[in-house]
Amino acid sequence: MMQFFHWYSPEDGSLWNTVKQEAPKLAAMGINAVWLPPAYKGADGIHSRGYDVYDLYDLGEFDQKGTVRTRYGSRKEYEEAIKTIQENGMQVYVDVVANHLMGGDETEKICVRKVDPENRNEFISEPMEVEAYTRFTFPGRKGEHSDFVWDHQCFTGVDHVSDSDEEGIFTIQNEYGEGWEEVIDTEKGNYDYLMGADIEFRNPAVREEFRRWGEWYYNAVKFDGFRLDAVKHITPTFFNKWLDQMREYTGRELFAVGEYWAPGQLDLLLKYIDATEGKMSLFDASLHHNFYDASLAGKDYDLTKIFDGSLVQAKPFLAVTVIGNHDTQPLQALEATVDYWFKPIAYALILLREHGYPCVFYPDLYGAKYTDKNKEGEDTEIELVPVEGLELIIPARDQHAYGVQRDYFDHPNCIGWTREGDEQHTGCAVVISNGEEGNKHMEIGKRYAGKRFKDILGKREEEVEVDEEGWAEFLCAAGSVSVWTLAE
Repeated sequence: MMQFFHWYSPEDGSLWNTVKQEAPKLAAMGINAVWLPPAYKGADGIHSRGYDVYDLYDLGEFDQKGTVRTRYGSRKEYEEAIKTIQENGMQVYVDVVANHLMGGDETEKICVRKVDPENRNEFISEPMEVEAYTRFTFPGRKGEHSDFVWDHQCFTGVDHVSDSDEEGIFTIQNEYGEGWEEVIDTEKGNYDYLMGADIEFRNPAVREEFRRWGEWYYNAVKFDGFRLDAVKHITPTFFNKWLDQMREYTGRELFAVGEYWAPGQLDLLLKYIDATEGKMSLFDASLHHNFYDASLAGKDYDLTKIFDGSLVQAKPFLAVTVIGNHDTQPLQALEATVDYWFKPIAYALILLREHGYPCVFYPDLYGAKYTDKNKEGEDTEIELVPVEGLELIIPARDQHAYGVQRDYFDHPNCIGWTREGDEQHTGCAVVISNGEEGNKHMEIGKRYAGKRFKDILGKREEEVEVDEEGWAEFLCAAGSVSVWTLAE
């Protein structure tokens, strides 16, 4: 799949048209699915990336928050982009942000208690009456698509009250409880609260509205699956029911991947998979962090351990493998950018192996240039250049990464594997070094006896011949990856 956006995608309304234009090229390259950003109106209007959700029903159709279109374009352009992606044989995954709403229309007098931000199970105030923007009436939409009005009974907490200068995190004392919902993550005592007006899934009216919205959204654009935002902050019981409802309603499997970002905490990912009964895949945050560490450590990193503690090793059929995303890119909240020299290696590790569902990040294929403030508040210009060889590694997956996989993870600085291929596809051999130039004596299968292989990435110019037993000495340059396929 491909994440066809990043945090700094232009706000000129061009993204839906860009993906429409690029769809044939992506499909020809071997991309099977496109993950698009949240398409609904955010509190920040034209500047919104969609994660500050205001109105789930406004896909760039109504004059709200100072704009009709969203950052990415109009509803019509969105529908056309999805249609074009699907006509080119790819699936579309929509980004579902179900954790919070922002930019409320009216205030209400509500009863709240302040909590300790570092231990949110601990109250640090008595119940008090405050005013907060917890009423969402969507006056610009005037009840079209849904007449549901959100009020304080639909939320568990807020981080801002309008009649006081007091900042902090406040639980709303509503009829569904005075505290937070149960989530897997015990960070900060309970990690239900993330931002905005936090949605209260214990309220049956809220769950019912999400069911109606999901059905409306599907009928509107006929998507093929979901990327589910911030799932660590949402009770797993909600998604269990909602995914079942959506799959039953559409009569389709509808792929789903959750964002549970917990690098190095495989136990939490596995706990969440258990709690959601395997109904969704998760992004492999642990493997991403291994790549990040390996890219910084250079030859001091033991490549034989690159998959240790990863989700793809523990649950290969529920792991979506990534090299980066809109949260880990430079100047973003979870910044952990895999160093440029290691990216071709990392992409070979996710694209050319048997397990995992790889996700390609937009700037890695197209590049990106932007300016934002760094941690010191200074303007910083960032240029991300396309990953060398990625436009060759993606088709190599499509054409060669099939059949028996034989691993040669037997040296800390040089590892490799072969894929034997199948009746329709010729196989490949991959060699990786994070130190000096390397070589691997590997078996690729007797069907290739006497055949010559070449490095499609051009890091090695010589050809390699397979012996009568189906073995060959495959090579790679220092600090790089070579992908060997049939020379003729």
